[in-house]
Amino acid sequence: LGEADIGAMEKALDDPAATVEDRFHLHFALGKALDDNKRPAEAFDHYAAGNALRRSVLPYDARETSRSVDAMISVLQPQLLAARAGQGCAAPDPIFIVGLPRAGSTLIEQILSSHSQVEGTMELPDIPTLVSEVSKGAGYPHALSNLDADRLRELGETYLARTRLQRREGKPFFIDKLPNNWQHIGLIHMILPNARLIDARRHPLDCGYSNFRQHYARGQAFSYDLADIGHFYADYMRLMAHIDRVLPGRVHRVIHEHLLDDPEGETRRLLDALGLPFEEACLRFHENRRAVRTASSEQVRRPINRDGAGQWQAVEDRLGPLVEALGDCVATYAGS
Repeated sequence: LGEADIGAMEKALDDPAATVEDRFHLHFALGKALDDNKRPAEAFDHYAAGNALRRSVLPYDARETSRSVDAMISVLQPQLLAARAGQGCAAPDPIFIVGLPRAGSTLIEQILSSHSQVEGTMELPDIPTLVSEVSKGAGYPHALSNLDADRLRELGETYLARTRLQRREGKPFFIDKLPNNWQHIGLIHMILPNARLIDARRHPLDCGYSNFRQHYARGQAFSYDLADIGHFYADYMRLMAHIDRVLPGRVHRVIHEHLLDDPEGETRRLLDALGLPFEEACLRFHENRRAVRTASSEQVRRPINRDGAGQWQAVEDRLGPLVEALGDCVATYAGS
């Protein structure tokens, strides 16, 4: 988009007939156009305005997410996990990629779906649907304590049956990359103990500001306020750290910046963690013509690059609420 496009959108914002929805779409589009034209401070102003309007019609309470994570940690204790070990559906087919949106999950999916044994699908809604069904009665996540072996197996088999229509290539493994499934990783482990679990993690400020610049078609209500984004990221890290303690080695973590620095090494480590042989096609993921239905669809058509890294630095002085809410996440997100 050039200067004429920017001018046209600014004029449209001045139209008194423009609705709230018109305005937040225009603000996000102007932010993108100004970013592309190397005007990051002006872009930020439009992102901030668009986010404020979007949040006014899509309320979000960060404390609810924190309470949910508190509850999940209280339920997923070693005694319960030991008692349910080996139960559920034994099928090894699913590969779950979890984490925040804009954290590199689409890149990981594209790499893996270039492997001869792995099929990429989409961000599947089936785990949240099962959560809704499990929640009846005792409530979620407390209901996880009441699931016996038969129910766990039934839930795992139900998931496989419902996702089968997405599998069209006859490959032994398939990917479910709904990012927010990190909140349900305990349920996934219990109903599908042999499923693979991948945590896609990106620098908190890059990831946070990337979410702030993105208007989502639906969901992701946390992403329209800098402080909410920071708290969401911190809660995600808190739950994943608990999973690492109670289920050590269960989750393979891919640090986005490490993948950018060493694509082959990180790809080999990823495939080893999944028990898959290395294939050169995984390094040529950008040649894979499968449909990609996320905001990263254009990026994964190109070889690995650092174009999106460090964009927060141009507006660092505006990111105080995000930095404060993240706490020590910036220093600790990549682990040891």
